[in-house]
Amino acid sequence: MKSTLICTWMLLCAVAVQSTLHAQEAADEAGLRRAEAALCEAFRSADAKTIARIEDERYTLTDSRGGVSGRDGDIAEATKQDPRYSEFRNHDQKIRFYGDAAIVNGITSLKGESGGKSFTGDFQFTDTWIKRGGEWKIVSSHASRLGAVAKPN
Repeated sequence: MKSTLICTWMLLCAVAVQSTLHAQEAADEAGLRRAEAALCEAFRSADAKTIARIEDERYTLTDSRGGVSGRDGDIAEATKQDPRYSEFRNHDQKIRFYGDAAIVNGITSLKGESGGKSFTGDFQFTDTWIKRGGEWKIVSSHASRLGAVAKPN
């Protein structure tokens, strides 16, 4: 009888811990999706302040041409509003958590204008995020163009 009670108690504790972990991961996923959406909107609306808040100071992007840039470049582009985006949207995301870090894979769809020329394209991306002080910060990103060269509008 005593061993049955102990086994039942251990099972209930395991279920409670698992439920807590699942709830925390669901909250982290919702927060991370909000951060990704806010960053996309910041690029679309040229909101340098939000880009600076969400991107880590040492953020690095490897773009679809193999170029490497960082937070300062993103802030400068937003400030001068070139490129200008009419669409900057992430979709089909898959998120994996590793403690206070997360990897997001998905597709970014872009439409806009740069240097007086229109562009559009879809890019497969991998974003690496870390959680600091309760907030998600993007620390690294890589993008590869999907399909052929960007189609002019």
